[in-house]
Amino acid sequence: MAISSCPTVFPSFECRSDPDFSGRVPRHECPGAAGLRPNSLSQGSRGYGLSSLIFRFPPNFVRQLSIKARRNCSNIGVAQIVAASWANNNAAASGTPPAAKALDAAAAAAISPPAVAEEEVAMGENGSCSGPNVQIQDLSHSNYASFLSSDGSVAVHAGERLGRGIVTDAITTPVVNTSAYFFNKTSELIDFKEKRRVSFEYGRYGNPTTIVAEEKISALEGAESTLLLASGMCASTVMLLALVPAGGHIVTTTDCYRKTRIFIETVLPKMGITATVIDPADMDGLASALNKNKVSLYFTESPTNPLFRCVDIELVSKLCHEKGALVCIDGTFATPLNQKALALGADLVLHSATKFIGGHNDVLAGCISGPEKLVSVVRNLHHVLGGTLNPNAAYLIIRGMKTLHLRVQQQNSTALRMAEVLEAHPKVRRVYYPGLPSHPEHHIAKKQMTGFGGVVSFEIDGDLMTTAKFVDALKIPYIAPSFGGCESIVDQPAIMSYWDLTQAERASYGIMDNLVRFSFGVEDFEDVKADVLQALETI
Repeated sequence: MAISSCPTVFPSFECRSDPDFSGRVPRHECPGAAGLRPNSLSQGSRGYGLSSLIFRFPPNFVRQLSIKARRNCSNIGVAQIVAASWANNNAAASGTPPAAKALDAAAAAAISPPAVAEEEVAMGENGSCSGPNVQIQDLSHSNYASFLSSDGSVAVHAGERLGRGIVTDAITTPVVNTSAYFFNKTSELIDFKEKRRVSFEYGRYGNPTTIVAEEKISALEGAESTLLLASGMCASTVMLLALVPAGGHIVTTTDCYRKTRIFIETVLPKMGITATVIDPADMDGLASALNKNKVSLYFTESPTNPLFRCVDIELVSKLCHEKGALVCIDGTFATPLNQKALALGADLVLHSATKFIGGHNDVLAGCISGPEKLVSVVRNLHHVLGGTLNPNAAYLIIRGMKTLHLRVQQQNSTALRMAEVLEAHPKVRRVYYPGLPSHPEHHIAKKQMTGFGGVVSFEIDGDLMTTAKFVDALKIPYIAPSFGGCESIVDQPAIMSYWDLTQAERASYGIMDNLVRFSFGVEDFEDVKADVLQALETI
């Protein structure tokens, strides 16, 4: 996206250079076509990036502001400036190469930043200024590999410092609050529809702020593409509907998030989709299901919720791919830092970004990452179903991810140390945590995880009410139905998530009355330890 302006009209705005931040364009010059330079693109596409940029206000915005307000507009909103920017078509005459290859219109609107309009627009009351016709192409995280060696650095800078489609001197990514994007003339719209032009079109199909968040997640997962949706359940349900045909068959595991199980058991059968449910470690059961059915998809969490069973992602992927089945791993508990499901062979990785990725208990979001060919299938159905992530939520995801590695490091450490404390305590019957040698899939977790996560489940030595007494005696964690945030959260699944079932029905899912799920935040370990121990002393 290019933004042109005349600095003599708006002296408070100044040109800045390309993402390498070297040098500045003189304030009283309008950049010319010579400012264009090649920019590396994802998936081998080639295009031209931005060399020098100046903010430019859309006419409607200008008319509604006084001269004084315009001079002081830095706080009024970069979003309006970015979302409605223009340049002329002089670059075509100077031989500027065309934009990146045309994409499917629906997918292009979601994954590609908009191309600028071709028509020159006069600005200001006393003059005008023209600039080059510039198009922003696909963003790529590959340009980080040469100098960012850690996931922590990637989480901070991916999608922003080197390649943000929104051009601004602001360190933080602006929130583009718009429901639609316009075309200057019908010919531009026709070019867009006939795939000669890459642009945004409608808010449900894509947003510049959301794209930055998607690029961050793609960079961490090593994925070609990421799709952000309104919640983790939205991501799961849209993925299943998009990738499993009517009459198809899926394989999933016994221990999983209850709402996912409800969707598989009650909604998918209406489309003739059947399911085989196996123990996470039952590879013979998986092989049997693959041989007996035409399986479209294997979908599970790893670690699972709430008992933290782990599946051997590499082995599962090998078995499924031999039979032509896709593999999608919900890595919410693992986070992209503790586990790289795509590198282990999975086709897709899914997260409830509400949890660790957002990390502050203040946003709902879900995401799916993988090859563009698969993600685009999910994206196209997503455009129809409409579970769109609000750009303000995307901003919170971006904000949260910049401390992801710091939070996860602390949460991993606290959870492991507390799991060891709990396992040794006489008032705790059993602890579920993949970092403990006593965990049934500890050997798998050690092989495919670099950290074991920030959530621990354990069984109190007592009944439902004894366990509730322990929970109520805790002073630090909130009693709430989520995890992964800065604040510690505790819940008793038998009450929080399964209270509508009988005790026997709960037990059939492995949910015992004395089970506690504890999500450790970023509080000091000694404080949390002291709180848990004093609560245990009350029962």
